[in-house]
Amino acid sequence: MAKKKQTKNSAYTPGYYDPEKVHLPGAGVLVEQPITQTLETNYMPYAMSVIVSRAIPEIDGFKPSHRKILYTMYKIGLLNGGLKKSADVVGRVMELNPHGDAAIYETMVRMSRGNETLLHPFVESKGNFGKAYSRDMAYAASRYTEVKLAPICAHLFKDIDKDAVDFVPNYSGSTTEPVLLPARFPTVLVNANLGVAVGMATNIRPFNLEEVCKATIGLLRNENYDPLRVMKAPDFPGGGYLLYDEAAMRQILKTGRGSFKVRSKYVYDRESGCIEVTEIPATTSIEAIIDKIAELVKLGKITELKDMRDESDITGLKIALELKRGIDPDKLMRKLFKMTPLEDSFGCNFNLLIGGSPMVLGVKEILQEWIAWRTECVRRRIYFDLGKMKDKLHLLEGLSRILLDIDKAIRIVRETEEEELVVPNLMIGFGIDQVQAEYVAEIKLRHLNREYILNRTSELSDLREKIRDTEDLLASPQRLAGVLIEELEEVIRTSAQPRRTILLYDTEMQEEEEEEEEVNEDAMNFFFTKEGYFKKITPQSWRMGNNHKLKEEDKVVWHFEGTNAHDLLFFTDKGNVYKAKAKDFDETKASVLGDYIPAKLGFEAGEKAVFAAATRDYQGFVLFFFANGKVARTPLSAFETKTNRKKLGNASSTKSELIDGFLSVEEREFSIVSNAGRLLIVHSTAISEKSTKGSQGVSVMSLKKGQSVVSAAPFAEGEIEASHRHRTKTLPAAGKVPTYSASQITLDAE
Repeated sequence: MAKKKQTKNSAYTPGYYDPEKVHLPGAGVLVEQPITQTLETNYMPYAMSVIVSRAIPEIDGFKPSHRKILYTMYKIGLLNGGLKKSADVVGRVMELNPHGDAAIYETMVRMSRGNETLLHPFVESKGNFGKAYSRDMAYAASRYTEVKLAPICAHLFKDIDKDAVDFVPNYSGSTTEPVLLPARFPTVLVNANLGVAVGMATNIRPFNLEEVCKATIGLLRNENYDPLRVMKAPDFPGGGYLLYDEAAMRQILKTGRGSFKVRSKYVYDRESGCIEVTEIPATTSIEAIIDKIAELVKLGKITELKDMRDESDITGLKIALELKRGIDPDKLMRKLFKMTPLEDSFGCNFNLLIGGSPMVLGVKEILQEWIAWRTECVRRRIYFDLGKMKDKLHLLEGLSRILLDIDKAIRIVRETEEEELVVPNLMIGFGIDQVQAEYVAEIKLRHLNREYILNRTSELSDLREKIRDTEDLLASPQRLAGVLIEELEEVIRTSAQPRRTILLYDTEMQEEEEEEEEVNEDAMNFFFTKEGYFKKITPQSWRMGNNHKLKEEDKVVWHFEGTNAHDLLFFTDKGNVYKAKAKDFDETKASVLGDYIPAKLGFEAGEKAVFAAATRDYQGFVLFFFANGKVARTPLSAFETKTNRKKLGNASSTKSELIDGFLSVEEREFSIVSNAGRLLIVHSTAISEKSTKGSQGVSVMSLKKGQSVVSAAPFAEGEIEASHRHRTKTLPAAGKVPTYSASQITLDAE
């Protein structure tokens, strides 16, 4: 096809390009720009938009998408009116939210009572809205379902038309919407809020409404009040049992970060021989639980089940587990709690926008911020009412002047030739301003009698008293706090509900805890490599093939012959120790890499395991060798815990690099080598024991400037010649340059 010819009057014709006549400013010019400037100009606006306008909730407890939906429903009369088709509501919401009907409807579904996501749903629903606890129970299309606002929303919109909050134009400028909703209770803590922004996230767990309101009332009455006195722990719409650790929960509520566990609720029907699970953690679903149990049955780890069914229906959730004859249901459930999502962890990250800036706050700080914000809302509402009262007083004062001479007012109106002069003549005749004169001029003729005017002006004294009282209210922080307390008490009376999630304390858990499961105590070989890989190999498998598969430049640094009953301890370069049960690791072969310990045990970013140890009775001691020449000796019993804690902090000192460490049950000698080539042999008895973890130890090897310890190892006689030269009676000592035996030299050469 021939190219279209360019005309004389056109600089550019579609389909035709002439580089001599088309000029784009700056085209083809390469401009060097620092990456920081590129990120700031191109990426930061996007990141801030996601943080501020989408993913992170504000102090009223809502993200913009939630707020737009609720406000639209309020404006079209769905607070007190009847149900309306969801499709109609979604269409109207698009006037404020231009992100598409699918996203709007999905957000509305999650706020509905039928979906059961929120502890206190904001949307009453009719039709199929799916279920939060099932991934297969999908919600129906918006044309089939109906919605309206739940009664609790009356507390969200009360006084919104009295200038309690700011309004801004919508995206098209055709209408306005509230920046925040003037919620009369801390919704930010009552309903769950999850969001992933750019570089940050939020995960606010729901709390019982009555507990939140009582904690807020306590803070209003006493700023030193501890909200944790009534807010013990989160409360989930799906119920279940929360495994309550007071110290851990107090830390979560104080800092806004941490995790806890929730366990499913079940009953055992003796007649049918079935366990019926009726409440599950909010992080999982029926299908995920059934899939995991089925997987364990296939692997032979669960053999007690005869059948498994999903019996959920319109009455609610139910998973039926049919047991074989003679099986203890409680023992089986404790086993399933450990191996399936029937017991799951909940992470907390109380991140919200305060004044447009994301902040991670504890419960008390969140409530204090809410009180400050809500007090300002109430103050603005009172100012609005005060202004209305003053306007009314002003009109009534003008009307009272008419009382002095009604005939004069009538005469002025009758004798004024032009209508536009009526108001100015009334102003002159009675000494009133234009607003008052306009009011008088609009009075109907039938009301120009003394009785009507006396009835209206009789309000003056009460109105003046009410204005004085309102002004005193605005000037009194104590009285303003009293207003908030009254509102919160009203919320409790009208909307509170019993706690759904039951707290299971340590004592109860200990009573439930089964006897230690019998562990197969067959012999095992444990291997740990320099790069952090761990292998558990049976002696038979080890004899059949003992050539380790390792990553490049990796090597085995620890070999121990033990059993599945041993505890494993991995000491890291950040002063932590991670504990694990040997039985929790799968048996493997030398020909595989093994388990990567930092990933399996959840190490911190950049954390590396320096050495490993195994024990059954926590007898003996651990020696920590540091680069600065110090050695710390700590009894292994210091790392024993009554609970199954996986991570212990402050296990070793972090003031100097940890070079190596060893667990020893008996006293023995160890060799230490410095980067100066010197070797020192020291007996463990020469190192004093410190009963506390994290000790810096004692100076053992004296080092000059620039020198450091590079290795340490248990010493065996015959490794070097004249080993007595490397021993000393006093510490610290510098050591000597070693002379190796002929056999050792030959071995090294090979």
